[in-house]
Amino acid sequence: MGLGGGWNKDAITDTHVKQTHECIDSAIEGGINFFDHADIYTFGKAEQVFGKVLSERSNLREHIYLQSKCGIRFEDNLGPKRYDFSANWIEQSVEASLKRLNTEYLDVLMLHRPDPLMEVDEIARVFSCLKESGKVRHFAVSNMQQHQMNFLQHALDMPIVANQIEASLQKHQFVDEGVYTGNIDGKNLNFTPGCIEYCRSFDIQIQSWGSLCQGLYTGSNLSNASQADINTSLLVNKLAALYGTSAEAIVLAWVLRHPASIQPIIGTTNAKRIQASCDAVNVELTREHWYALYVSAKGHELP
Repeated sequence: MGLGGGWNKDAITDTHVKQTHECIDSAIEGGINFFDHADIYTFGKAEQVFGKVLSERSNLREHIYLQSKCGIRFEDNLGPKRYDFSANWIEQSVEASLKRLNTEYLDVLMLHRPDPLMEVDEIARVFSCLKESGKVRHFAVSNMQQHQMNFLQHALDMPIVANQIEASLQKHQFVDEGVYTGNIDGKNLNFTPGCIEYCRSFDIQIQSWGSLCQGLYTGSNLSNASQADINTSLLVNKLAALYGTSAEAIVLAWVLRHPASIQPIIGTTNAKRIQASCDAVNVELTREHWYALYVSAKGHELP
């Protein structure tokens, strides 16, 4: 989401294109061939600059998977920031993403955030049309709980293949939700019980956004951080030395150690951090180290 410059209307520059080349190369060299987009990222410039690279490297598209999202609409003359899963908006968004990305199809189309006004039969019809036309091969959701997924799936004639949620060492509520079952301390958790288990039961790939915690434990300025964050940063770096890897790899290895086989979305546009992250697949944290990181990030012992 950081490609193409900032969240502004400035034009894409050669520097942005060069950065995108470097990010893609770093990812592919590290074994990553799946790239996550959204129509709104840097107001469309993230897709646009990626599409510019694809136009310059004609053989690249067939070797990678492209995922993009739709459904979030920013404030405009029609209304406030809102979510829109109407057939017209989904179709319009896909056409715009394909044009920006300079590709004929998306491997995965993801609904970005739950739309309270969604009509599942309408979504099913537009999904079928997009699939039949060859413009989208698979469909997914983002930030949905199990009941929303189940409701939508009943209307579809194709499977929901993924659900992208915020899940990381810092944002560990996806773990807390199970740990605090029946415990009053879990009453304010923002995860519907069974979301992880539902995805696992129906082979829905869980993807985690924000998985690197915006660098909180891997080099960010901690002058205003909590004691728990400071302690966790120290522990991450201690374990990185012990496992002979990078701090980024330890943070991602914590997510990967979960039995749900979560797919971390790295997010960074720093080629060196991408390289540092790729070693995560070679790290399997012990149960004790996984819990040590979890408890440290929470800042207190488990119930």
